[in-house]
Amino acid sequence: MAGPGGVLRAAADSIPPSSLVLLGIFSVQLGAGFAKELFAALPPSAVVFLRIAAGALIMGLFVRPRLKGLTRADWAVGAGFGATLALMNLSFYEALSRLPMGIAVAVEFLGPLGVAVAASRRRLDLLWVSLAGAGVVLLAPWGQSASVSWAGIAFAMLAGACWAGYILLSAAAGQRFPGTSGLSFAMIVSVVLIAPVGVTTGGADLLQPELLLIGLGVGLLSSVIPYSLELQALRRMPKRVFGILMSMEPAAAALVGVLLLSEFLHVQQWAAILCIVTASLGSTRMAGRGNKRGG
Repeated sequence: MAGPGGVLRAAADSIPPSSLVLLGIFSVQLGAGFAKELFAALPPSAVVFLRIAAGALIMGLFVRPRLKGLTRADWAVGAGFGATLALMNLSFYEALSRLPMGIAVAVEFLGPLGVAVAASRRRLDLLWVSLAGAGVVLLAPWGQSASVSWAGIAFAMLAGACWAGYILLSAAAGQRFPGTSGLSFAMIVSVVLIAPVGVTTGGADLLQPELLLIGLGVGLLSSVIPYSLELQALRRMPKRVFGILMSMEPAAAALVGVLLLSEFLHVQQWAAILCIVTASLGSTRMAGRGNKRGG
């Protein structure tokens, strides 16, 4: 008789991999939506602490990072990975507190888009860079929209830069740590780094049972569930297809923002998100074709 793990794996195997990716995307955005609702009771830094601590605790129950035998280079990569993870989440939540979800995620998405374009080096990539730049210009607060702030845009761009670093450091950690222990190590580092800020700003409110429960839910929705779904999907689909599906994340964030938070965007803002999604789709498709040709 199959155990709970076997039953869950069998259930995941019965779902098409593309559906697993989409479920993971909406899980992340639902987590962000619930986190944003927590901003009424806690500052973004305290919510980040709850999210990362919950994710690290849950992941640590299943994956314990190896500490013995690590070289100085291993420690440096792991620590850098964790610091980048902490700053990425902190800057994204600061952006989220100032911007509608769809806009924050769209601007943040410039980070992985930049990594994809830098890896491809095709002339057509100039088109995707220009299209993404046009999206940012459309989103920028030139005085017509009170829902967008320059500070929010700046925090989202910082989160995007950290996301680019996260991608590169994730690959480096994967070469130095077995399995998913590198991510578990990084999450522990990020908790240690973010705890002083999160505990100081959150104070005694962090001990409220209902806030702790929501924070646990945010950690599950934003980290544990999507990571597990994406891992299952990547085993059964090409990375290029996975990247194309992930390009839909800004649109999913905007949709969740409308349904969960009533963040209704202007036509110009939807056009900006479409520009960035299209740029991401185009760069991912070309990068995938280039990788296939080169292999």
